[in-house]
Amino acid sequence: MKAVAVLPAERRFDVIDHPEPGIASPTEAKLRMLDVGICGTDKEIVAFQYGIPPPGSRYLIIGHESLGEVIEAGPQVKRVKPGDLAVPTVRRPCSRPECFACQAGRQDFCYTGEFTERGIKQRHGFMSEFVVEDERYLNPVPPVLRDIAVLVEPLTIAEKAVTQLWQVQQRLPWAGPGYRRRALVLGGGPVGLLGAMKLVLEDFETTVYSRTPAASDLEKIVTGFGASFVHAEDASVAELAASIGNIDVVYEAVGASSLAFEVMRYLGTNGVFILTGVPGRKAPITVDTDVLMRDYVLKNQVIFGTVNASITSFTDAISDLDKFQERWPHSVRSLITQRFPIAQAAEPLSGKTGGIKNVIAVGE
Repeated sequence: MKAVAVLPAERRFDVIDHPEPGIASPTEAKLRMLDVGICGTDKEIVAFQYGIPPPGSRYLIIGHESLGEVIEAGPQVKRVKPGDLAVPTVRRPCSRPECFACQAGRQDFCYTGEFTERGIKQRHGFMSEFVVEDERYLNPVPPVLRDIAVLVEPLTIAEKAVTQLWQVQQRLPWAGPGYRRRALVLGGGPVGLLGAMKLVLEDFETTVYSRTPAASDLEKIVTGFGASFVHAEDASVAELAASIGNIDVVYEAVGASSLAFEVMRYLGTNGVFILTGVPGRKAPITVDTDVLMRDYVLKNQVIFGTVNASITSFTDAISDLDKFQERWPHSVRSLITQRFPIAQAAEPLSGKTGGIKNVIAVGE
């Protein structure tokens, strides 16, 4: 079968022929892959900055944002059946008995770091014609989401983040609907926009701050789902903060530490700052740590990072994506910029193609 793989030792990536997988366990299902999204992690992997092939393999099949159709199911599979659409999760647990997180099925909180990830770390990904997966890692998707279900995985980042946000803010016993719900989203990429949609859905007054020009389609997408859009050239961080008022939540989705720490100075009283981006290796920045530490203490602020997601976050993402489509069909569909056949995967992976979310239509 055809697959897109990176060959680190040869410093190249290509469409390769890979053996078609077959069901080897009664709890496994075989999927014909339909769509695989491309994100920053994929681009880093094909640039040889990241990614580890499976043991004994000289290449890694990439792709972790995906949608497939079940074409075969083992005799003990109950979650899905042939003909169903399904989105697989990404991370697989470590085998260490002392890792309570993985033992509990919450490998997104793995203590040992010995987890594996499809398409990223020591397991082949989903950018191939067929995939076999155990049913416990498959999430059934309603047919109505066929065209946008590839957005489920990036949405799980926001789902997990907002779940933790509410857990943190239980410390505020007076908080209720419509009270202290001003959110700032940093970044106009897929993770930022899906996070903004989730926050709007949760009744936050949401502002998206981006370097993308205000006259672009991005502004129309953002205002289309009820958030405000501010371009970085039109307002400094200080001006932005003054216009919002007390910033209750910052959802960072740019991976730029300089911007994140600049904005952190303007986090409001009792505010929560959520970090989702992973910065690349750049020159060190200077930060006034005294100011930040003083605010953390005197303003009761919480800063946390979040990565990966559990099966529950996938279930929530599927449910919320359906709500997004009902409320803001144009905005959510506009997140997918273009679909490419697998033979042309190099074009979007190389970063030469712009847009919000480019997708490899493996099933075409």
